[in-house]
Amino acid sequence: MTRVLVADDEALVRAGLATILGAHPQIEVVGQAADGREAVELTRSLDPDVVCLDVQMPRLDGLAATRELVAAPTVRAAVIILTTFHREDYLLAALRAGACGFLLKTSRPAQLTDAVLAAAAGDGLLSPEVTRAVIARAVAGGPARMPDLNGAGLTGREGEVLLLVARGMSNDEIAEALVVSRATVKTHVSNLLAKLGLRDRVQAVVYAYEHGLVG
Repeated sequence: MTRVLVADDEALVRAGLATILGAHPQIEVVGQAADGREAVELTRSLDPDVVCLDVQMPRLDGLAATRELVAAPTVRAAVIILTTFHREDYLLAALRAGACGFLLKTSRPAQLTDAVLAAAAGDGLLSPEVTRAVIARAVAGGPARMPDLNGAGLTGREGEVLLLVARGMSNDEIAEALVVSRATVKTHVSNLLAKLGLRDRVQAVVYAYEHGLVG
């Protein structure tokens, strides 16, 4: 079972999220918080696998709570940010704070449960709507550039995979594009993450944008 804590200052939204997550056979909602400070405190005491945080909350907002949780050596929970706001700056701020997922509250229930299970497995999931906007802005200036392979230590194929990850493609889509197996893609992703010192593919997306590899 994946143990989840839900934090949102709106009681109805909080209850709705808990109901959706609790209905999944592999997810158990172990706690609910009404603000960021309570979320941090409950995370420390309940030790969930995943914490779902609203962005705008009293006492401590979701981004500040994420930074505090990620920095705490005793906290192992992965963080997913939820918001009603379709804003790129929230997405990038959440990822820089250490969140491994970012979803709009208008997402389908299956996207929420998929994001929670992915986070618990050490992967990440981003809202397709916001990700498309970020990618569109990143590539607006022209075609993608290959990374500095010498500086990054990546092989040519690992560089290709990084660029495709940065464009929001799944492992299956990358495998189809490169005509290789899904297992091969997973190996390339694991290798490039290790070489770049990144935690997951979400951080790889941020890395690609911040280093000008896309756009």
